[in-house]
Amino acid sequence: MTCIVSGFKLLCLCLLFGAVASRPTAGPKVFNVGRFGAKGDGKTDNTYAFTNVWKSACSTSGNSQIYVPKGTFCLGGVEFIGPCKSKIEFIIDGTLLAPSNPDDIKQVIWINFRYINNLSISGNGTLDGQGKHSWPLNDCHINTNCPKLPMNMGFAFVNDSSIEGITSLNSKMGHFNFFSVHQFNITNVTITAPGHSPNTDGIKIGSSSNMNISNTHIGTGDDCIAILSGTTNLDISNVTCGPGHGISVGSLGRNKNEKDVKRLTVRDIVFNGTSDGIRIKTWESSASEIVVSDFVYENIKMIDVKNPINIDQKYCPYPPCEIEKKGESHVQIQDVKLKNIYGTSKTKAAVNLQCSKSFPCKNVQLIDINLNYNGRSEFCPATAVCQNVEGSTRGQMVPCEIKSS
Repeated sequence: MTCIVSGFKLLCLCLLFGAVASRPTAGPKVFNVGRFGAKGDGKTDNTYAFTNVWKSACSTSGNSQIYVPKGTFCLGGVEFIGPCKSKIEFIIDGTLLAPSNPDDIKQVIWINFRYINNLSISGNGTLDGQGKHSWPLNDCHINTNCPKLPMNMGFAFVNDSSIEGITSLNSKMGHFNFFSVHQFNITNVTITAPGHSPNTDGIKIGSSSNMNISNTHIGTGDDCIAILSGTTNLDISNVTCGPGHGISVGSLGRNKNEKDVKRLTVRDIVFNGTSDGIRIKTWESSASEIVVSDFVYENIKMIDVKNPINIDQKYCPYPPCEIEKKGESHVQIQDVKLKNIYGTSKTKAAVNLQCSKSFPCKNVQLIDINLNYNGRSEFCPATAVCQNVEGSTRGQMVPCEIKSS
């Protein structure tokens, strides 16, 4: 009898443990901004509510999900700061609306994430920067006391994270800013501002590594993507760019203590009506000696692009450069491959390689370049300008003999 009772107890314990083990894993704890007092009525200032939502989600053990439902949520300048106790998923299905007056934001980035790991931002929502009223204030090219206008969203010291599906609209200055960010994916994002909106860079990246940008459309009044000092291991694919100033590396070399830019891949891209396509720009009389290397540009279509391929080591857009002859750039560009670049150029010189006389470009490979000049009255092969370049060409080619001058 004792054996029967003991066996029954053992069976019950096994069934109990089996039931516990078979329970589904608990999902993330959901923090709906509406439950914290946020109102999507296009009128209420929700800054306090969003700040409280973040504090609660960030301090909660176990995965957290912040949810912004449909509606228009007015939001002043906010900073979401970690470290957090676990992963946070930030889902935006509504519109976040910035103040039209930039002075009401009171910080250089409207929505700023800092010191966070394992953050994902997704949804069908929109970040509306309401930049129209601020663009006339952006006269920094002639006014050294111009106001510092806020960017839409920024990430600093953020790792192992992602953005997917979000739209950034009409930023006052740039749209997305990344500094000291590592292991970050950007996919299916839409970035939009008129071609005349000044300094509205789509994605700006500095001192970051191991980032991927894919399946994204960018149309702005400045660089679609700007790649700055200290960026390494960046992969850009399946991106359409236009209007805008193309995918730019730089400008580089203006300031001391800049870092090398290495291992960039740009592939399967369409530039449509942009001022530039592939662009590397370094300041003449540069203050730092750095290396730009291991770049691959492949399978890129140009549609009426003003400067399809442009390496400019005489970059200096502001006075006194216009009236004084400056020195050579000290930035070394090397190991750059451009393969299967095709389409139409709005200018006769579709390939512009103006490298530094002191630091000539090294190992520049041009493979299957097929660019035609689409002028008002003629459609013919484009020409090229090449200075201080060492490298090689093969396959179909615009007339450019690569050699050191």
